[in-house]
Formats: sequence, C-alpha cells, structure tokens
Amino acid sequence: MLKHISVLLKESIDMLNVTPGKVYIDATLGRGGHSSEILKRLKGDGLLLSFDRDDSAIKNSFPTLKAINSNFKLIHANFSELKSELLKQNINHVDGIIFDLGVSSPQLDDGNRGFSYNYDARLDMRMDKNQKLDAYYVVNNYSKERLIEIFYKYGEEQFSKKIAENIIKKRKISPIETTFQLVEIIKQSLPEFRKKQKGHPAKQVFQAIRIEVNNELEELKSALVQALDLLNKNATLSVITFHSLEDRIVKQIFNEKTKQISTPKNLVDLNQKEIEFVLVNKKPILASQEEIENNNRAHSAKLRGIRRIQKGGKKMRYVNLKKKNTVAIEVNAKRFATLSSFLLVVCSFIFLPLTKNLEKVNAKLEQETTELRNIKYDDSNNYEVSEDEFVFIEKC
Repeated sequence: MLKHISVLLKESIDMLNVTPGKVYIDATLGRGGHSSEILKRLKGDGLLLSFDRDDSAIKNSFPTLKAINSNFKLIHANFSELKSELLKQNINHVDGIIFDLGVSSPQLDDGNRGFSYNYDARLDMRMDKNQKLDAYYVVNNYSKERLIEIFYKYGEEQFSKKIAENIIKKRKISPIETTFQLVEIIKQSLPEFRKKQKGHPAKQVFQAIRIEVNNELEELKSALVQALDLLNKNATLSVITFHSLEDRIVKQIFNEKTKQISTPKNLVDLNQKEIEFVLVNKKPILASQEEIENNNRAHSAKLRGIRRIQKGGKKMRYVNLKKKNTVAIEVNAKRFATLSSFLLVVCSFIFLPLTKNLEKVNAKLEQETTELRNIKYDDSNNYEVSEDEFVFIEKC
C-alpha cells in the first residue's frame, strides 16, 4: 500500500474537539490518516463515518481502522451525497466533520491512475473508477473553446489558448493517449521563460483537467452547504485546502454564514442577533516549516474552521436614534410582511373616502367647465346662452 502522510493532522483534529460518545464524519477518507486519529480519540465510544468515492481508499483503509477499534462505517460515495447517505444510517446531525481536499498521495503516486505528470500512463484522473468521463475523453473530445475555458478557469493557466490550439492540431493526426504525450504538447506551447519557472510546466493544466473530470468545485460547494446543515450545536467543520480555487470557495461560504447583518440607517444595533456560526480561525492555519520539510505537499495547505453556536433563524434588535423616546424594535422577516399588509389595509380605509370625495369634486368641475365652453360671445352686446333662448345683458 502506498504511503500517505496526512497534512495538518493534529491541528485539524484538535479543531474538532473529538469527544467519546459522539458522531463524526471524515468526508475524505483517503488512506485513513484523519479517520485513524478520530477513532483513537473516540476511545471505542461513539461513531465515525468515513466517505470516499475511490473504492481503493475504502479497501486499503479498512485494516488500518479495524486495528484501532470497530466504531466506524466506511461509505463508498462522493461527499456531495453526505445527507442522503446519512439518512440511510438514520443520522440527521453530527458533532464534527473534516474535509481533506484534493487528490491523495496514493492517487498521485500510482502511475496507473493517470493523475501525475511524473509517470507515463493512460490519461485517466478519475477518483471514482466507475464513472465514464475521464481525462482521455476531455483531451480528445472537448472543443478548443471549452479546453481554453477549463485551463484558464480551473488551472489559471496564462497560455490556455496556445495549449488548446496545439492539442487540437495533435489530436487531428492521432489521439492523445498518455500523460507524457500531453506533457510534451504543453511544453511545446509555453515560452522559454515559463518553462524555467519553479514548478512543473504541466501542473496547472493537469489540475484543470482533474477538476473537470471529477467536477470537484461544484461537488465541494454542495458538500459544504450540506455539512453546515448537519452540524449540531457546538459542532465544528474543519476543511484543508491545497489550491486557491478550493480555498476561495471555502472562505466565501464560511464568510457568508458568519457575516453580520448590516444595521439599517439611523438605527443602532443592540447586539442581540442570534448568529448561527462563528469562524474558529479568521486566518487560515498553515503547515509548519518542519512539516513542510518532512512532507513537501504540505507547503500549499490551508486549514479553516467554522463552528455552529446556535440553531434557528436570526433576530434583530435595534434602537431608533431619531426619536426622543427611544423604542426598541424586535423584528424578523415574517413580522415585516405582516406589518406591511396591516398598513395597506389601514391606508385603504383612510384614503378611500377621500378618493370618492375627490371624484365628486372633479365631476362638478367638469360639468361647470362644459357649461362655460357652451357660452358664446355675441357682438350685439348679448351673450348667447342657447339656440332657442337669449338673455340680454346690459353693458356695465
């Protein structure tokens, strides 16, 4: 079995505050590093549910975890299926969840999986070997425009267009089948200064293709929303990311869940909002220099945490600063709707009679205006009132 060293192991598990008798989730089992530590801290009392879409991870981790204790269940599923899989176990809420994102070391180091630019293998990159879409299909069937999009969006590759154009040219001659064939095309597409920069020249394109094949970012968004909803009060979600795209998603979702509601103008917050979540750490926890020296893959790792402190909706309590007699107003969305409906009814009772009176006045004015329009001036010092009747009016 290929060795895997878990990154930020102690820091991430400490953040969960594992307590015997409670229920925890490892959303990314891998080779069981984080799961093993959780099981040790449960001390045979409680339950761990570990997810992975890679069946080899399930198979290879079982003996390791079994040697610690049997208080675990391994679930072969994507972490975007958290809720549906937990329902099968009759579990609605848990006491802590950890995500260790990205591709695992065994997946990278197994040349046959086609993840790595360091080993020559058929283009694959599937985390779930049962799915149909693989890297070979992406490289040999996607349009030039689509390839440019994923290289730039998922790999932040500056030379996406040139690389995509050369892929199209090459595959018209013969299919691009292996990782080394793709690496060679990428190298030919890059200027010399880029190839001399730190890091492998194919790294960003390989990352982009892997993310596309496994739908990683969309699956992550769905999984994080589900995970937050599953947390019990005082439960924590810990997430380890390895590149900026993942970290940006985690940061945005965590900030949305913990942001303060803006206080309306002329009102002061009485600080009685019920906030559901708080950040465990405002800035990400990074790997120590010692850990990076022992495990180079830890250099880009970032750990973020969020904790549920309250269940239920938010309430707002404000004071109106413009009024002499300060009045505290506690409101929520339903009360706003009820108040609006009430005011609408009151206004209709007040203004409806006024509207009818105005209609009568307007009708009378219209009648008088019409009568005035019918009066015609006569040069014989008379005013013609109608065709049949004349009234003489002396000049003043």
